[in-house]
Amino acid sequence: MASKAKKVKKPTTLNEKIFNFVVYGLSILLILVIIYPLWFVIIASFSNPADVASGAVWFWPKSWSLKGYQVLFQQPLLWRSYFNTIFYTLAGTAFGLLVNIPVAYALTRKDLLGRKWISLLYVIPMFVTGGLIPIYLVTKNFGLLNTIWVMIIPFAVSPYNIIVARTFFQESIPEGLWEAAQVDGSGTIRYFFTIVLPLSKAILAVIGLWTAVGIWNSWFNALIYLTNPNLQPLQLLLRQLLIMNQTLQTQTTGAMASELAQTSQMMQYASIVISTLPIMLVYPFLQKYFNQGVMVGAIKE
Repeated sequence: MASKAKKVKKPTTLNEKIFNFVVYGLSILLILVIIYPLWFVIIASFSNPADVASGAVWFWPKSWSLKGYQVLFQQPLLWRSYFNTIFYTLAGTAFGLLVNIPVAYALTRKDLLGRKWISLLYVIPMFVTGGLIPIYLVTKNFGLLNTIWVMIIPFAVSPYNIIVARTFFQESIPEGLWEAAQVDGSGTIRYFFTIVLPLSKAILAVIGLWTAVGIWNSWFNALIYLTNPNLQPLQLLLRQLLIMNQTLQTQTTGAMASELAQTSQMMQYASIVISTLPIMLVYPFLQKYFNQGVMVGAIKE
């Protein structure tokens, strides 16, 4: 029987009121410490860089300016890079779930031969990797260089995500469900797709969000494996624009150098907003499942 939610007891004594005041005060302070840097980046991206540098902007733009966004949106490859990032994120997340979730569930099955040894093989890459050059050579030999698949396939398997998902299946899916499914004539594949996955929305959301955020913020893999500008993601394009602008600053003097410095600063704030806004918009819809999935295995009764 589901237990009813308990009502929150109102503080009656002076000590309880002081305790609640301190807890709420610290919570609000912590929220402000986390939110303010994000808010400052947003208002700084719409402010005159001279006001930002002088400290005049701290809560609201003193003088509005969209120059940073104008410079970014004038780049011919911006929307192409944006599309590439969205495609890599969606395809990479789907492929990551496709390869990690079944492996995690298989490692929970007691009838899997060599289950402990297979689990150990997945743990080793968490501490020891082959290194950049061997991975590059393997990727090259498979013909993945300068293709869209190099951002999706080689790094899809995540031992950490497999271990987290395996823990979820062990803690949340009772063994009796498999026995009952067998009595009804269900096989392993049907049981996995019709019973296990519908009961695992929380861990699917968590693994999906982790994978999506990792791919969205990834630029180093594109720097190493992609030289075609039409295939590069947004983060790599923004990095190149900032480096190019800073290089121009060193090659000019006087008023031109000062203007380039201000433009570079506005581009930095604008690029942060552009590159993080989609993830920030998606996160609230997954927060409920994210909290449930992260707490898996942390509380035992």
